[in-house]
Amino acid sequence: MPKPNAPTASAETIATSPEAVAERLAASRYLADESLATAIFLAIRLGKPLLLEGAPGVGKTEAAKAIAEVLGRNLVRLQCYEGIDAAHALYEWNYQRQLLAIRHAGEHEIDIYDDRFLIARPLLQVLKAPEERVLLVDEIDRSDHEFEALLLEFLSDFQISIPERGTIRATAQPIVILTSNRTRELAEALRRRCVYHWIDYPDAGREAEIIMLRAGDVAEATARAVAAAVQTIRARPLAKPPGIAEAVEWANAATILEKGGSPWPEAFRRAIGVLIKDEEDLSYIAPELGRIVEEALA
Repeated sequence: MPKPNAPTASAETIATSPEAVAERLAASRYLADESLATAIFLAIRLGKPLLLEGAPGVGKTEAAKAIAEVLGRNLVRLQCYEGIDAAHALYEWNYQRQLLAIRHAGEHEIDIYDDRFLIARPLLQVLKAPEERVLLVDEIDRSDHEFEALLLEFLSDFQISIPERGTIRATAQPIVILTSNRTRELAEALRRRCVYHWIDYPDAGREAEIIMLRAGDVAEATARAVAAAVQTIRARPLAKPPGIAEAVEWANAATILEKGGSPWPEAFRRAIGVLIKDEEDLSYIAPELGRIVEEALA
């Protein structure tokens, strides 16, 4: 996240080219390949939302955080879930405050739909300050199609229609990122409004670079061993394959154990709980773990 007093940067001055975007993100400790940097560049320059899909743990949410940091903007995160509605995402009225105002007004007229009674939720917050915020609609696939329909006006025209107030429009085009783990198919109407990019797991070389960039005190040899082992583990039919964040944590945990006296193969084995976080997956991978680690360290 950017510092509270960090100056807000113009998106156009940052997104001069895909290469410039990649360089800025790398300076914020996020490594984006050419295709992702291009998608971010186009979303900013075209003024369209960016839809990032991929398996859990590939760096979709981290990409949004890095974009906000590069731009010096606050990240407004809307975490989606089953049953989310307009009151949680767009706005709602403060009914208790409206009732109190009516009682105190007596015979005087009062506008109960004044701004002071309006509770701005993430989407409305971003419309009111588009050049100071980056909106992350996280895990949109967890919501239902009805909620997707609520978002269409916002994603098309960056505006919200409030029956009691009319239409509220953004003074400038906000930066909007949506993420999906693809647990269900998103509506075509939503996809058409976005620049789309699929984020896959990185290859071993790039994952080692990410580990070295984001881990605290991990040697290059350790990072490469972790990346190689994780690639092998992900190839197994696991219920919950480890993400990049888990790979970074495994490298950190094994390094801590090694410095405490555990030899390398044993350090990796003992730290497996920060990489694999499902009981059945642990049972499945346990018989192979020693061989996988030894091959990665060779």
